[in-house]
Amino acid sequence: MNTSRNDFGTDIEAVITSFNQGTMILEAVESLCNQTVLPQKIIIVDDGSTDDVSIRVLKDIEKKSDLPIPIMIHYQENAGVSSARNAGIKKAQAPMVLILDGDDRLAPKFIEYVSQMLHDNPSMVAASSWMHTFGVLDAVVCPSGGKISSFLSHNCCPATHILRRDKHIQCGGYDESMRSGFEDWDFFLSMLETSPESSIGIADKPLIQYRTAPASSNVKSMNKRLELMRFMIEKHRNSYHEHIVDALLGVEAISNLRLYNWENEVTHAITKHQELSQSSIDFLKSPTYGDGGMASAVRIVSIGEARY
Repeated sequence: MNTSRNDFGTDIEAVITSFNQGTMILEAVESLCNQTVLPQKIIIVDDGSTDDVSIRVLKDIEKKSDLPIPIMIHYQENAGVSSARNAGIKKAQAPMVLILDGDDRLAPKFIEYVSQMLHDNPSMVAASSWMHTFGVLDAVVCPSGGKISSFLSHNCCPATHILRRDKHIQCGGYDESMRSGFEDWDFFLSMLETSPESSIGIADKPLIQYRTAPASSNVKSMNKRLELMRFMIEKHRNSYHEHIVDALLGVEAISNLRLYNWENEVTHAITKHQELSQSSIDFLKSPTYGDGGMASAVRIVSIGEARY
């Protein structure tokens, strides 16, 4: 760790949430200690870890005396990530708070670049960056940020971000009843509802190192996507009512893009005389209607006879 740096972000504290994350929490802490602009303090909230290794790692962190940033650890009974984030933010005193999951890491310039966006734009309630995923998936993911109209169709900001603490207070914080996922998306909607001019900024650099795994909570939450979206639409009914056109067109744009990408893949397979998947064969035999599916099927088969 870099123990000689003294460029502190005097208006930023960091909250790391932890639950049975073993030695991964050390990587998160180290990434904060290696920032070009250091947070004033790191608050680790352990959400009732039961794994012996995780508990031992946290106890070892408490004993460390060579860290360049003061660290406090708050232990609580398991109540979910929303509760853990709220608990950490409530213990912070700085105007801005960085939220980081205990299994992720930050590139050294995350705080420098992202906090500058908030300093330059008073209407921004939060800011983050693109993500470089590692683990199962090696990719660069590029969320867009924006105003509330952009967030109604899909989440446009990573869970790791820097927020204005007064906006967390104003909107009531994370919804602690949401323990199946999408709590960060819901929270961003709540913050954006605090003012018509509110926005969330995104630095166009992959400054978050996001760990991916097939059994992660983010992947599992997609199994309940429609149920969770219904909850959020009802909760944020006024925003959806006010921006209904943007919300519907946003969903349609996502659907069109996915259909177009699939069409290109099938067309490529036919051109190269490759076997089609059974689901693609079934679709071409009975395409969907009214959503662009039939038009897509016509374009595909018009390039030549598919082998099905």
